[in-house]
Amino acid sequence: MGQDAGRDGPTTGYLVWRVLLKWRAAMDRALAPLGLTHAQYSLLASLYALSRAGVRPSQRELAEFSGLEPMFISKLARGLERGGLVERDVHPADPRALQLGITPRGLEVVTAAMQIVRGLEEQQLAPLGGRASQRSALLRALLRALLSDRERHDDTLTRH
Repeated sequence: MGQDAGRDGPTTGYLVWRVLLKWRAAMDRALAPLGLTHAQYSLLASLYALSRAGVRPSQRELAEFSGLEPMFISKLARGLERGGLVERDVHPADPRALQLGITPRGLEVVTAAMQIVRGLEEQQLAPLGGRASQRSALLRALLRALLSDRERHDDTLTRH
């Protein structure tokens, strides 16, 4: 994804990619004291959200919810299991699948991580007026629209 040096400046894709790199690096630095990477946090926070809703998802279900690839979920879950943050058991509805749960230690870590992430998001969105600003709300809405459009496009491609 190279920077387009044309008269319009960098492409939107290039700018989004640069923001993503900056955001991920900041997340990795901020979460390091808890022993988490940005990707591990994404899995743990998604698992936390589902568990609060009373769901104990399979790895595939967690992949669908989080947007991460199933094989990546498996790799991350194994590492988090070794760290005592996640437990993996045979799924009662499908003996070939693994069901994920968050451990009490995982709950402590994800709760602390969510506070860190909220503070970091406030810093990252300061140029837009902070997390609660109208400009940040608009940014989230625009990003959701782009993600929704992409997901509809992907669904169309897989059905044909």
